[in-house]
Amino acid sequence: MNSKDIISRDIIKRLAVDIAQILLKLEVKDAEIIETQYQRIEERRADMVAKMEDQQGAFILHVEVQNDNQSSMPHRMLRYRTEISLTYPEIDIRQYLIYIGKAALNMPAGLQQSGLNYHYTILDMHTVDCQKLIAMDDPDALVLAILCDFKDRPEQEVVHYILKRLKELNGDNESRYREYLKMVEILSTNRKLERLIEEEEKMLTQVEQTKLPSYRIGMQQGKQEGKQEGEGYLLLRQIKRLFGQSPDWVEEKITQATTDQIEQWADNILDATTIEDVFR
Repeated sequence: MNSKDIISRDIIKRLAVDIAQILLKLEVKDAEIIETQYQRIEERRADMVAKMEDQQGAFILHVEVQNDNQSSMPHRMLRYRTEISLTYPEIDIRQYLIYIGKAALNMPAGLQQSGLNYHYTILDMHTVDCQKLIAMDDPDALVLAILCDFKDRPEQEVVHYILKRLKELNGDNESRYREYLKMVEILSTNRKLERLIEEEEKMLTQVEQTKLPSYRIGMQQGKQEGKQEGEGYLLLRQIKRLFGQSPDWVEEKITQATTDQIEQWADNILDATTIEDVFR
């Protein structure tokens, strides 16, 4: 594990509980993260091994997120189970494979050989309604929504909404928001959305800065020093990064606008879902 993979046990623990409760529908209350050679966060997947408890008693939950079909997956899952079982021989083990690949799922959920009848549970995220997770309007559900199939919705649009809503739900608790952002970043590696997450976070930070008193004062000084053009350029840049385009009428509108109008549009962009919303 390199330095960028090092994350807190608390974050892994919360992810494990959220996945168990929200995605796998397991009635668990807490988790104890188990340190094994398979407990890691890598570029292409997040393996989680945790000791949990429900009404039936204690069990070990092993979850692996997979973004492509691999014929060797049943053998790998069996190897993981064997290693875990050797360390915890008296505790039941429940294994889940969460599949998030674009191609249709075609991996078996176990191995059938002479003297061997092994299986685990596969959750195909194509069958999970992303909108239902988002509609829960809960930070934990929003984090897990990053694993969903976005269907026809643009990735940038969904990521923007998830980060913006996490920011809103956590209010002034910046440290709490950063924890959720870290969980989104961890899971996003499975879908190769890291760069998009980074870009959207920068964009939200820039927009938030426009609400600071110091920014407002700077804008007033800018009027006197002829900086209205620079203010409009910043708004135009934010629009391009948020919506991926800037029609000719947008640039014309900004060029002809007053400073007060541009400031209002800068406020509007935080909640905008379309370019038209910015200029409402």
